[in-house]
Amino acid sequence: MRLQCEVEVVSRLLPTCGLRGRGRGTRALLSLGRPPGRARGGGVYLMVCTARDRVGARYKVQENIERFFTRFVEEGKATVRLREPAVDVCLSKANASNLKNFLSAVRLAHQGTDIGALPLSALVPAKTSEVEKPKTKMIITSRRDYPLTKNFPYSLEHLQTSYCKLARIDMRVLCLKKLRKLDLSHNHIKQLPTTIGDLICLQELNLHDNHLESFSGALCNSTLQKSLQFLDLSQNKIKALPIQFCQLRELVNLKLDDNELIRLPFKIGQLDHLRFLSAARNKLPFLPSDFRKLCLENLDLFGNPFEQPNPLVPNIQLKIPLTLLECAARATLNYRIPYGCHLLPSHLCEDLEVAKTCQCGSACLSSFIQITVTMNLHHVAHTVVLVDNMGGTEAPIICYFCSLDCYSQFLDRYLQSNG
Repeated sequence: MRLQCEVEVVSRLLPTCGLRGRGRGTRALLSLGRPPGRARGGGVYLMVCTARDRVGARYKVQENIERFFTRFVEEGKATVRLREPAVDVCLSKANASNLKNFLSAVRLAHQGTDIGALPLSALVPAKTSEVEKPKTKMIITSRRDYPLTKNFPYSLEHLQTSYCKLARIDMRVLCLKKLRKLDLSHNHIKQLPTTIGDLICLQELNLHDNHLESFSGALCNSTLQKSLQFLDLSQNKIKALPIQFCQLRELVNLKLDDNELIRLPFKIGQLDHLRFLSAARNKLPFLPSDFRKLCLENLDLFGNPFEQPNPLVPNIQLKIPLTLLECAARATLNYRIPYGCHLLPSHLCEDLEVAKTCQCGSACLSSFIQITVTMNLHHVAHTVVLVDNMGGTEAPIICYFCSLDCYSQFLDRYLQSNG
């Protein structure tokens, strides 16, 4: 039987010499078995192999264990106290289930009962791969170095594969369940598999300089909702982001520069953790009304062809009298009536998700008046990169009105302030 974990062997005689252990474990392989060539009746030994000592140190087990310390076994920690030599074998960072099984076998070997039935291993030197510290970071920056025949280490937490001319994401990457940072920049990726959403620990995803034309709505509804904090989609060919994009509510840093975006997500204000946003050199004519809800530290919208706002030329989509659907939708949202796909058809739920909000705070669905007004970007960001070469920090933003009365009141205030 074998167990991989971190081990520190501490002599109990150290304090008498005025010394103490390091208090830090070393990656090791523990084996329980008999030395090669011994008869079946020979003693059972515990062998500890490390990278510095792959041959291993052996400790007799039978009637040689003074005590087991297992209070923190559920955290992968335990200590085996030996009588001779007077050492404590301190185990940590072990799989809790494997640790329990290993300790049970050691206890049986100590008691000398039913040894023939124990799952003993041959006490042979450990392989280098068995005692090396698990690899957590791998950086590949050329196609020549890309592994074609070997798997990626399952312990990886940070993987970068840049300049490898990848046309799609390697399915082996999607098996790295501990991955926290994935950098696929400077490749030729055209489409993202929805299974990226199965990387439950993924916090940073860098897709800079690829050939992406879209970002899947299914990804936005995956486990990335709870984990993703950094997303770089810059220098691609994306024209629009899905409605579901704003489900990625843990996002702190979002980079959308050098795409073909004609609009930002309608409900972008729902990204209440967002602090850094850059969408420079796109094709944005204006900003969504929800943009004013953001609270950013840094904002870069340079190089977009923003339209000149004119509140005196409204886009009137009012339907009078209001349809039954419009009345019902407004009532549902204004009175905060719970709804969902178990109560309403899915297309109605989707319509309610993208309902507009009037300046008075009321909701409107498809009957509204739309205008664009000027907003100083310092209202939503502490640091603003100039939006043009003229030194401007203002941009047009959409406003909605649920009725002629609301628009008339706005118009009166506007004309008074500019009169």
